[in-house]
Amino acid sequence: MTISDNRKAFFDYFIEERYEAGLVLEGWEVKAIRAGRAQIKEGYVVIRDGALYLIGAHISPLNSASTHIHPDTTRTRKLLLHAAEISKLIGKVEQRGFTLVPLNLHYKGGLVKCEVGLAKGKKQHDKRETEKNRDWEREHARLMRHPG
Repeated sequence: MTISDNRKAFFDYFIEERYEAGLVLEGWEVKAIRAGRAQIKEGYVVIRDGALYLIGAHISPLNSASTHIHPDTTRTRKLLLHAAEISKLIGKVEQRGFTLVPLNLHYKGGLVKCEVGLAKGKKQHDKRETEKNRDWEREHARLMRHPG
């Protein structure tokens, strides 16, 4: 079940591969995510010291959060992947000009997971092409529903 999508990623990047990563979260974050208060549109993934981190994802705390915790809504959260996957991703990002983008947050077996995409940036003309295709698909569907 999807919690939060990053639709902008599909417009700005060509997604080559997808990986499912676990997230290191605090208790208040899990509660807020379950209440649907997460947003990853501004988020991005960086590699630091051989580990992956999700930066810029926004989780709004609930009003009922504990009094002794001071929530940081956009704190850096560590992503959990197998070591082999991490080293493979590091190699591709460093050598071939790929970048890592968060695609969505979802539940799997009661745990919150983050789908990370290995992506290549689109140029302006690619974005225009995507927009043109989307408009044509919409127009085509409309014509099929109401012919003539």
